[in-house]
Amino acid sequence: MGELARAMNFSLTEEQRLIVQTTNEFVVNELYPHEAEIETTGRLRPELRDDIKRKAIAAGLYAANMPADVGGAGLDTLTWLLYEKELGRANYALHWTCVARPSNILLACEGEQRERYLLPAIRGEKSDCLAMSEPDVGSDLRSMKTRARADGDDFIINGNKHFISHADEAGFVVLFASTGEENTPRGPRALITAFLIDRDTPGFSIEDGYRSVSHRGYHNCILRFDDCRVHKSQILGEVHRGFEIANQWLGATRLQVAATCLGRAERALELATKWAAERRQFGQAIGKFQGVAFKLADMATELKAAELMTWEAGCKFDDGTVTDSDMAMAKLKATEMLAFVADEAIQIHGGMGLMADLPLERIWRDARVERIWEGTSEIQRHIISRALLRPLGA
Repeated sequence: MGELARAMNFSLTEEQRLIVQTTNEFVVNELYPHEAEIETTGRLRPELRDDIKRKAIAAGLYAANMPADVGGAGLDTLTWLLYEKELGRANYALHWTCVARPSNILLACEGEQRERYLLPAIRGEKSDCLAMSEPDVGSDLRSMKTRARADGDDFIINGNKHFISHADEAGFVVLFASTGEENTPRGPRALITAFLIDRDTPGFSIEDGYRSVSHRGYHNCILRFDDCRVHKSQILGEVHRGFEIANQWLGATRLQVAATCLGRAERALELATKWAAERRQFGQAIGKFQGVAFKLADMATELKAAELMTWEAGCKFDDGTVTDSDMAMAKLKATEMLAFVADEAIQIHGGMGLMADLPLERIWRDARVERIWEGTSEIQRHIISRALLRPLGA
């Protein structure tokens, strides 16, 4: 009964309302004005990045996802997701690079690693990126070909990674590499280890990645490791336990994707609603026509459903009751909802919706990647269906 009561309490606390308001004002005043520049040039100027970063730190918005005892804001998961929703309204390069949220996998840092990687990332002195994806591997991460071979107290790494987001901005990489094999009923599978690797490590290079239609200014990169030697002290967690550490710390990234999608969908709905109220055809506002009015109703309903699923998963995350299926459902619903809302918002605007004068064509383009990264929609459906069938022995 207590859990049901909590689930039905939809009101925000005063602190949550303040965080939402502060974050929204920062996004509108500090990020929106620079969106056109990023969309036009495809790059985030270093001086602009540094200026906004300073303002974000001063506003208490930088590294807000991290615990208070290491210098973060110490937000609970639901409040963090509310904050992510507001940031998600803006261009991705602006909100991710300038108002960084270091990966919480860095909380697994121990001893000297905390001073070298974790704390500088929280203070804005360094930034991190995660390197998992490889050419020809896709979602089957156990088949990754990047190898780390033990050599005394060192590991020698060889292989390539691609689609590595913001590696061009990062000071260090959290690399996942194969350090051995285990036999399974489906054949040999890689044992994975996580490493912390500095940008200037010999044998490690970063190259420009592919030109993407989504998230201009937020670049993907190719990482190459050619006899790259790192000391065993740079292992994050334990040897062969890379997947365990990823599963422990990275599950909430699906909720982060869901939350940022909510913000963009809300912005698109706001623009579409305003247009429907002001644009006149045949002597009346187009919102009076059922064809437009019903689109708005469907958009609002889908957004509300995605919000409730995301907020519920956030609450359950802190309670320790969240399941992989809960997070997969939230990510699946929010990303597919954004695609629907963005498309309908453009349809309501007609030709103007496709013009760069409005952010809708950007939101529409940016929406496409959300159903692919952090686990495709198909992977999320696999997680959900597996949770339904396994108890029945299927």
